[in-house]
Amino acid sequence: MFDNVRADIATTLDEIREAGLFKPERVIGSPQSAAVTVTGGGKPGEVLNFCANNYLGLADHPEVLAAAKDALDRWGYGMASVRFICGTQDVHKELEDRLSTFLGQEDTILYSSCFDANGGVFETLLDANDAVISDALNHASIIDGIRLSKARRHRYANRDMADLEKQLQDTQDARRRLIVTDGVFSMDGYVAPLREICDLADRYDAMVMVDDSHAVGFVGAGGRGTPELHGVMDRVDIITGTLGKALGGASGGYVAARREIVALLRQRSRPYLFSNSLAPVIAAASLKVLDLVEQSNELRERLAANTALFRTKMTEAGFEILPGDHPIAPVMIGDAAKAGKLAELLLERGVYVIGFSYPVVPHGQARIRVQLSAAHSTADVERAVAAFVDARTALGE
Repeated sequence: MFDNVRADIATTLDEIREAGLFKPERVIGSPQSAAVTVTGGGKPGEVLNFCANNYLGLADHPEVLAAAKDALDRWGYGMASVRFICGTQDVHKELEDRLSTFLGQEDTILYSSCFDANGGVFETLLDANDAVISDALNHASIIDGIRLSKARRHRYANRDMADLEKQLQDTQDARRRLIVTDGVFSMDGYVAPLREICDLADRYDAMVMVDDSHAVGFVGAGGRGTPELHGVMDRVDIITGTLGKALGGASGGYVAARREIVALLRQRSRPYLFSNSLAPVIAAASLKVLDLVEQSNELRERLAANTALFRTKMTEAGFEILPGDHPIAPVMIGDAAKAGKLAELLLERGVYVIGFSYPVVPHGQARIRVQLSAAHSTADVERAVAAFVDARTALGE
């Protein structure tokens, strides 16, 4: 049968390449850090890394590595089971308790990834009598999670509170209504207006869910994310997030929420019930990450300084960067093929970035999404800006 399909798939792959949308995977032969060693798919050697979600630079932090090594001896490599059978250790419960306290929620449940967390919420909480109202630019995991539920699906324009209110007015016959938004939109670096969202939720008796994957650890005075930033930690009903970005960069996700919601997820959330437990080494290392985040503001301050420097220098150099102060700094290019070529030229100049194009972003809005880290030095940031300028000249711009 596959022989009949092979040619069609090959044609599709050729079309993706010809459109400049093919996404190569470069191979890294070193730990994730401010500088990495590329061993394949481009110029080999050490390059500055400006495309990882390693916001606080903790992916190779010595204290995190030490906690992980100790955890291997204490708890073993993996659980070989799901949580409700024999896959729960004390380290899992400790991490759930710490996350609940850190995020100001009543309880937390761990998942293999935030994609799984978002995939397990909607189907469990909502049915055909309910409505979910989602920001148009929400992450793919939210979109897919909503598709798994039988709830009525409504969408409002990105961060458009008038449109959100209209959707709330149009769904007043629903038994339950859930507003869901990214805390930070990963392609743009824009922050959701959570205070206004919570005000509308109160007015129309709706629940609020926030995927805060690109905020927890470094946004807000204590790094507790966008609800802390907007002063609504006690008004958000569900927070989903990842351990794979600022909080260590490994894998794993969570839902922190009202106690009853978490209890129901433990009973009926399919990605939780049918996926192996989070590896104990990740749980233990994540506890050390929370210690580091809570003990000092140094990494958050360094990240903010690097972000401000890059955005300022790039703007002065004539590049278009979407406004904001988030360490996601999208350098707008427009043409997909041009964005991909610019990324190649930057790699040749020792700066590792990725061009993003459709379907990750809308047609005509291709970009280089630069991601700053606390691990970068001032010299690293200035070298990246100089590489952008030189690559632009080589591109003939």
